[in-house]
Amino acid sequence: MSETIVIDSRFNGPPNSGNGGYVCGLLASSIEGAAEVTLRKPPPLERPLAMEHDSNGQVLLKDSADILAAARPAQLDLALPQPVDFAAASAAAARYIGFQNHFFPDCFVCGPAREQNDGLRIFAGPLSGSQTVAAPWVPSGSLADENGWVRPEFLWAALDCPGYFAITGTEPSIALLGRMTAEITQQVQPGSQNVVLGWEIGREGRKRVAGTAVFTASGILCAKAKATWIEIEPAS
Repeated sequence: MSETIVIDSRFNGPPNSGNGGYVCGLLASSIEGAAEVTLRKPPPLERPLAMEHDSNGQVLLKDSADILAAARPAQLDLALPQPVDFAAASAAAARYIGFQNHFFPDCFVCGPAREQNDGLRIFAGPLSGSQTVAAPWVPSGSLADENGWVRPEFLWAALDCPGYFAITGTEPSIALLGRMTAEITQQVQPGSQNVVLGWEIGREGRKRVAGTAVFTASGILCAKAKATWIEIEPAS
């Protein structure tokens, strides 16, 4: 089974390619429960791409013969930090390092150059006395599906960039999402107050592993993810 999709230019991460979490969510939307998505190549914008289901239960995103990403069913065991309230997340967002230094300021999820109701504007900054980062998030109505809930791919997107800011600290380096395993546990309503958390799990060489979660303002878990980021060596 195959269908054609086009990644709208609104949903960019780095310039000229789709936001990693959003693209992962597109592939995962046809998988029940938790899914693992591996990104192999930057997904281009505004170009017809094939989304195919193979005989092994995977969902592939292809540009002609090139496989850009692959999704498969997974299990996600992830220890979560305690949620914080909306006020604490808002205070943390004021310390968002991306306001001073951002490699991709037009990123759909975390770019400070994006306007309200255009980008997600999830600005994850460090919580006071903690290495966990947090951001408030009030999804706009443009993210809703036909039933009035935030579409799954936007929840995956919300789980993406806070993981980067959890691993990068105060001296950001360029890192790209390589693999993401996520599970949505509760639907989110546009206009509702939510909190997104990110924390570092581990690192090895250029690999960084982060956890992220979306909670309601009252602390109910909506979605969680574990992601592997690959640090990119700066061009000489």
